[in-house]
Amino acid sequence: MSFRPNDRVRRHTPHSPVLRILGSILLVCLALVIVMWLCRSPIRAYLSSMTGEEDLTEQVKGLGRLLVLRCTQPDLQLAASVPIAHAGVNPFGVNAFLEQEVEPQKLELAVQMIRDAGFHWVRQEFPWEDIEQSARGDFWDHKWNKSAWEKYDRIVELSSEYGLELIVRLGNPPAWSRADGDARGSFAPPDDLADFGNFVYAVVERYKGKVTHFQIWNEPNIYPEWGEQPVDATGYVQLLQAAYRRAKEANPECVILSAGLAQTLETGPRDLNDLTYLQQMYDAGVRGYFDIMGVMAYGLWTGPGDHRTSPELTNFSRPQLIRDIMVRNGDGNKALWATEVGWNALPPDFASFPTYGRVSLEQQARYAVQAYQRAQQEWPWMGVLNYWFFKRATDTETDQAFYYFRLVEPDFSPLPVYNALKDYAGTSPSLHAGYHQETHWALRWTGQWDPVEDGRASLGAMLRSSGSGNELLLTFQGTDVELVVHRDPDGGTIQVSVDDGPTNTISLHSEESEYCVRVPLAQRLQNGPHNVTISTASASDQHVDIDAIVVQRKSAPWIPYVAGCAVLVTLLLALRWRHHGRAAQACT
Repeated sequence: MSFRPNDRVRRHTPHSPVLRILGSILLVCLALVIVMWLCRSPIRAYLSSMTGEEDLTEQVKGLGRLLVLRCTQPDLQLAASVPIAHAGVNPFGVNAFLEQEVEPQKLELAVQMIRDAGFHWVRQEFPWEDIEQSARGDFWDHKWNKSAWEKYDRIVELSSEYGLELIVRLGNPPAWSRADGDARGSFAPPDDLADFGNFVYAVVERYKGKVTHFQIWNEPNIYPEWGEQPVDATGYVQLLQAAYRRAKEANPECVILSAGLAQTLETGPRDLNDLTYLQQMYDAGVRGYFDIMGVMAYGLWTGPGDHRTSPELTNFSRPQLIRDIMVRNGDGNKALWATEVGWNALPPDFASFPTYGRVSLEQQARYAVQAYQRAQQEWPWMGVLNYWFFKRATDTETDQAFYYFRLVEPDFSPLPVYNALKDYAGTSPSLHAGYHQETHWALRWTGQWDPVEDGRASLGAMLRSSGSGNELLLTFQGTDVELVVHRDPDGGTIQVSVDDGPTNTISLHSEESEYCVRVPLAQRLQNGPHNVTISTASASDQHVDIDAIVVQRKSAPWIPYVAGCAVLVTLLLALRWRHHGRAAQACT
């Protein structure tokens, strides 16, 4: 039998298509791994922005869990495109302990540094036990023989002088307000809620015209903030109701924040899950007794980019779960304000377990900025984020973990997080996706615009301009923008220019009055920043009424999921390849 050279080739020919397919798949995987390696920095940044993780393995696991949560959990009811009161405010706030600064020059320096960092709000406690110290109606400091108001009057004066607004936190009852004194803890509520209501009335009335925002209590869902006893949502609601009524009697224009609930998964009795506790508050009748929902927004173990949202997770996304409960209980038109937000830059050699998580000083600075960015870009229902915290008066607490949230050392030396927030707060604001009222802090009005109270407007008010030459300037990030207006027989004309393009003339005249009419200004633009100029071009007897701005960011809903799946599969292949590589090295 003669040998033919092509016999061996023919015997393997039936398998060659399979080999070619496998080879192609291998080449594609290899190409993807190479691309991943070359683009590892932007990919890692993207993964961090979705999972809040820094380690590659944790990023892969986090992205997998995020995809599972998105596919298995029902959509949250966030009502992002409805009118929301108190949302469009300057978002930069900080917690301070100004009452602890003994020296007047240090107190003023603290206020000055807060202002210089770009903060607009200061969340400051006015402890009941420090103002009405000895007995009901006694506002005299008998130890130092002076008015107990003096210290807090100075804080209010300095804040006003430096252009800051206070969020005054009211709580910490004096021992005389309980028959058993401090036996149930110094934070336990008073026996008679009328005593607390009277204190709230006294504070609100004293600072009427100077302080508008007041928060009632703090973290009543955990120990020891409700005293040495089980937490009680119904009891807190009753206290809040008493405080709300008395505050509005003292100043109907005041704004009441509910207590920020601590982020916890505990089931009681001394600590109770914040989601469970909030629903119990609604069941007890809390609706109608606060103007803004207080919420905690700590990142703890992950960064602000952690988009995993689940009742089993306490991360920066948790305020979305609070918002969902609010919407389901009919409070979708109310904003949330983060009473505390921050990351703990605990030293590596700190002795005890890092209860609040642990980040480096560099991470703390980066996360702080990213937190404000995410809230503005994704949460139109979020107003102020109050960073925790500015500084402590002394360095005697360096052995306590909470000390390392600070922005500034006791000697006023700024940390990297202070400088990072200062730089970010100095950037120009813009509108992101959502329904934004005419009072939004990012809008720039020139000329004559007068507020008009009208219950038929989206939140009961509009801005009106008569004649021509008045302007509204804004920058938005998105693809579509609409103007919410009031049309009527006296409606005038506006001229609109987007990105210095052609001017479009729009008439707001209508034979009948029409409220909350959405007028498209630009559609299907490339997603990104755009500048809009709106000018009035009306006769002297005509007017233009502007109610709100609606921004949308439209994209195909399936793109993020496909991209996420592609990245996840590629990362798994890369990790598997790295594992085999290490195994091979071990064998050699």
